[in-house]
Amino acid sequence: MKLSTVHLIIRLRTKIWRLWEVILTVDRVPTGILGLDKMIEGGIPKGRIILLVGGPGTGKTIFATQFLVNGIRMYGQNGIFTSLEENKKHISQAMDRFSWNLPDLEKNGKFTFLDASPIRRSPGDVKIGKYIVGRREFSMLGLINTLEQLAESAKAERIVVDPLAALMFQYHDPYDRRNAYLDLIESLSATGATCITTMEAGSSEYDNPIEEEYLSQGVISLQSKQIGKGLARVLRVKKMRVTAADVQPRPYKIDSSGITVFAEETVF
Repeated sequence: MKLSTVHLIIRLRTKIWRLWEVILTVDRVPTGILGLDKMIEGGIPKGRIILLVGGPGTGKTIFATQFLVNGIRMYGQNGIFTSLEENKKHISQAMDRFSWNLPDLEKNGKFTFLDASPIRRSPGDVKIGKYIVGRREFSMLGLINTLEQLAESAKAERIVVDPLAALMFQYHDPYDRRNAYLDLIESLSATGATCITTMEAGSSEYDNPIEEEYLSQGVISLQSKQIGKGLARVLRVKKMRVTAADVQPRPYKIDSSGITVFAEETVF
């Protein structure tokens, strides 16, 4: 074997070993969602921004809320839920079935609800958290500034933004949309919190990926699939940086306790 080939093999082995060192030593934030953490080596890499994509009715808001509630109850980590579509009353009503008692968590300063939904319908100034923002001036920058200040005051270690479409679709130019999402990722990363953003996607995981999937540091897909004569809920970890993730589609269910993923079962 030539000396240059030996050196090449040695360098390649060194790079592989260093990569595994990163994977094995990265701090992780468990989602607390039964079955999912097993698929991602114990949890989401700390401080990363994960995109949760899926069709209507697949449980994206439930997943995101459960991520925050588990963080508070299991790991003592404060959370912020940012709603860009539904108001606080509607979200609370939808989550009542899970006995998570969001009002109590909010009263104790552990859970913060940032209602940014009025931006779509108010003709004048709107109140977002503790801040007054003019509708015309509201933009991705407005959300970023609000979240940065709120994350610091709430000492949040977990943040949810649900759903992104309300903001992203105001950017008609693909270049502007890409830069806006990158700005959001950079800002969320600066808070040090582990974050989940949600986005509507096609009804099939085989649909063309949306732009945000390429830019995100991790992507989890929730879909409904036709299995035989019935429908099955299917979760797939499409991408998770610095993680040797299980990327096989796995069935999941939604019941009174929230989402449970069957990490040992196959879909077909």
